[in-house]
Amino acid sequence: MSRFLLLTLALVSSASAGGFDYDTSAWFKGNTHTHSLWSDGNDFPEMIFDWYKQRDYHFVAMSDHNVLQEGEKWMPISDIKKRQRAIGRDAISKYLVRFGEDWVVRESRDGVESIKLKTLDECRSELEISGEFLLLPAEEVSNSARKKPIHINALNISAVIPAVKDDEASAEDVLRRSLIDIKEHEQSSGNPVLAHVNHPNFQWAVTAEDLAAVAEGRFFEIYNGHPGINHLGDAERPGDQEIWDIANTIRLAELDEPPLFGVATDDSHTYHGGDVSPGRGWVHVGAASLNGDDLVTAMKEGKFYASSGVTLQRIRFDPESRTLELEINPINGIEYETHFIGTRSDYDATAPETGIGEVFATQAGTKVSFQMPEDALYLRATITSTANHPNRSFPEQKEQAWIQPVGWSAN
Repeated sequence: MSRFLLLTLALVSSASAGGFDYDTSAWFKGNTHTHSLWSDGNDFPEMIFDWYKQRDYHFVAMSDHNVLQEGEKWMPISDIKKRQRAIGRDAISKYLVRFGEDWVVRESRDGVESIKLKTLDECRSELEISGEFLLLPAEEVSNSARKKPIHINALNISAVIPAVKDDEASAEDVLRRSLIDIKEHEQSSGNPVLAHVNHPNFQWAVTAEDLAAVAEGRFFEIYNGHPGINHLGDAERPGDQEIWDIANTIRLAELDEPPLFGVATDDSHTYHGGDVSPGRGWVHVGAASLNGDDLVTAMKEGKFYASSGVTLQRIRFDPESRTLELEINPINGIEYETHFIGTRSDYDATAPETGIGEVFATQAGTKVSFQMPEDALYLRATITSTANHPNRSFPEQKEQAWIQPVGWSAN
């Protein structure tokens, strides 16, 4: 095991097994999963970045499939219009109104009227504000195993990471190979890189057991705003929250590996017409400053939480008393319910539905605390409000937040 990987594990372990008291009120808000016309999104990258900027996000990662927004890319206007599915003003009209004729580069390419897509660097020069708004280089490494999607977002990268596509290999094997490739890029670049496994239930491609078995993986999407990713599971397969608990129980009880941390994202593709998806999920990160290295380092230390609408003022864990305390940012007329969840060390592996991901306690209010049972492998929390999500990705969705596992020990 490399010195770099040992250091990373030590950072994560010390932050999550030990104690902390975080004032989260000024943490950076960001989305780590977004798509544009550079791959299969239906809007221009600077329009998308501007959407988030105008809504007080601090950072956005444009994670197009198997590409970085660099070099020269022209797109036929007819292809742009095919994607928009818009009623009223189309994508190009809105683009011209926002950025003006001088910004938009159009010309005939081989007899086809086309628009040149802006690079990440061009978007940065126009939209970034030091200490206030950051554009984070990223890629959705779109692997496949037996023709199933095994997608991983790599954040804070400096070059495209080739996808692994293997019609014979298992999901576990492709996950491991891709994560090793991302780790090698991290080591060669000298910059911290974060990899999170995306939408495990999309086409039912990745199981909890797959996530548990791949020690190289430490992050996955506990919530993804795309409506087609089977967030709630079905009658026979677990939803994302159950996947989290199954995987973490296996990792801690059977494999002596650290647990997964959960990320919430938009996975936004559509910005006009159809299912308009930005603004559904994000992370709040306690980074030292607003730059890619510090954001990734903080997340690797577990200094973040995931949200689809609920925000927090404080997260505290006392390792002596094994007590997790949360202070929720209140909204008038809205009530909050917190589930404290974990798995006991003597869980029955033959009947996991009775022991894995046990709800130890349910508490109402904006200030809650819970003492972790002595026999618990870990403790996490899910907060659900009575507020309807303003842009639902599944029926009857409420605004939520997810707190990372604490109180665990591994390696």
